[in-house]
Amino acid sequence: MWLWGKFSRLVLRPFNAKTQSDGPLNFSSNFFEIFSIPSGWHVDLADLDVRYRALQQEFHPDRYATKSDVEKRLAVQTASLINQAFETLKTPLKRAQYLLELNDIDIDKDTHITTDSQFLMQQIELRETLAGVVGKTDPWAELEKLRTHVEAIYQNLQSEFFEGLSAKIFDSALTAVAKMQFFSKLLNEIEQLEADLEGS
Repeated sequence: MWLWGKFSRLVLRPFNAKTQSDGPLNFSSNFFEIFSIPSGWHVDLADLDVRYRALQQEFHPDRYATKSDVEKRLAVQTASLINQAFETLKTPLKRAQYLLELNDIDIDKDTHITTDSQFLMQQIELRETLAGVVGKTDPWAELEKLRTHVEAIYQNLQSEFFEGLSAKIFDSALTAVAKMQFFSKLLNEIEQLEADLEGS
């Protein structure tokens, strides 16, 4: 089957935005290889988006609607892999976790969860601030103030992760990721509260 060969070979040719990916995918490729970009923390998100859309178009399951069941299934699996790779690389927390996995670092061990007492107090204070936003005279202003503060901390943690990863001080990188998990979740909760306020 011609499609199997297309899906199972490595991405050997350079990416060309005009001709889309101009190359096949390999299910064993890491997510950076799928998009033909350097493996590392810093990712050009605009460039990643261009590459994603090109691959998404090239391997869209609808293009293989008349092919065999096996080829259609491969098309669906490939589209799913492309989507997973894109979502992972565009999201700071997921990208950080993935980079640790590429370095054979176990990110799921309980010992990697930070027990920094100062950080734990910070969590409590920020959650109390978020919980009290609705009762404020201007909840929108309070929420924006909180978002700005949380985003600044989140950015600093990303820098700490990069420094730990670059120096191969993985305990430091793991601690940064553990803290990033909290702030990523908190930012999502801030967005949800904004949506709730808009709907009220």
